[in-house]
Amino acid sequence: MYLNHDCGAVYVREKGELRYVNADAPQQHRLFNRDVSFKLCIDILPSAARTKRNDHFIFTYNKEGSLRYTVKSLFDISLQFIADHVEHVDSLVGFPEQMADKLFSAAEERHKFTDSHTAPRALQVFCEAYEELVLKSLCLRNRHLLICERLEEISKFQSLESLDLYGCRLGDNHDIFKYITSEALASLVKLFMGANRLSDAGLQRLTAPVRIMKKGLENLQLLDLSENSITEKGLGYLSCFESLEKLDISRTNITVNMSLKGFLRRKMGMVLSETPLKEFTHSDCKTEGWAEQVINQWEVTASEVPKKEHKPKTNALRFYGREKFVRETLNSLSGSSDTTNEYKVVHFYKLYPRGLNSAAEHNMHSTTAATIEKGKKRSLSMDEQQSSTPLAKRQSLSTLSAEDLDLLNSY
Repeated sequence: MYLNHDCGAVYVREKGELRYVNADAPQQHRLFNRDVSFKLCIDILPSAARTKRNDHFIFTYNKEGSLRYTVKSLFDISLQFIADHVEHVDSLVGFPEQMADKLFSAAEERHKFTDSHTAPRALQVFCEAYEELVLKSLCLRNRHLLICERLEEISKFQSLESLDLYGCRLGDNHDIFKYITSEALASLVKLFMGANRLSDAGLQRLTAPVRIMKKGLENLQLLDLSENSITEKGLGYLSCFESLEKLDISRTNITVNMSLKGFLRRKMGMVLSETPLKEFTHSDCKTEGWAEQVINQWEVTASEVPKKEHKPKTNALRFYGREKFVRETLNSLSGSSDTTNEYKVVHFYKLYPRGLNSAAEHNMHSTTAATIEKGKKRSLSMDEQQSSTPLAKRQSLSTLSAEDLDLLNSY
């Protein structure tokens, strides 16, 4: 090694120790004392400087006072780089699920899913590639504020099987209806819409894609509409849900009578349950998937609303307006708590769900065929009634509705 007088101090690492090289006096010097320790403050750096840092090494300082470092694996370095720029990734389709799980965790540590600028695109990249692995079940029960603040991010979740929106006070015209009725939730099986201030117009909007375009909630099997201002007219829209097996219409404006039971039995094949169905207790509803902790972080962020100092002019309005509203709400809740156990639970379920339906239809067709065969034998022995048969047919056709006539003409 050649040394120049113009250069500064030169250190050489030999056998794990740093040795000072000097041409005039070859004497060993230590860069640090034995009792010196230091800490890397990489995470404390500002965000702008953090993007330019080089953290591919792990530094350690042993007891002998020697500085040691190890290099991170190429997999970890690549994973960190992708996680830092996951919002710029075009697609993860074909990327192994085991690595994608680690990549999702790394992106979550870097707050890619909580930052409003990167969260929508980052979630879209993962949801397009892994669908139900990212989120299979989503419970947003009584989280109206969270839905309003994170609606764009929530709409990125695809292939959900269960969605609980109970008590979110959505109304009939909330923007989340576009997401619920989209093809992204065609796999939805359970939908809880209780206590959302829905009316017949809301049910009409909820069922419109299925009734008109045969798209949307085609696979829905369980629907909770309790504590909404819906009537018998709104139930007519639900007949398009052919896969619907369980329905909750407790505490609505619907009167349970023989006419309602006959309508649901005839149009949807459902009967009134004598006992409450356990599926409507919300005990099994939970958030499940990779993004479970992301939803919890959103809730914490939504709850951390900055407190504003009230101006003197608004103190009176706040006292007489807000306090009165709180008192009325508490009184209404206390009054309703006494009658919680008094209202009647109205649950309907399908008499022949899916697998049993085909067997029931087979038995029905066989019974109908036997009846027709007996009718033919009777008609051969009763020639005097043949002249009245066309008149009976005309009378039966006149009692059918226009929809029934169109159905008959389609065959």
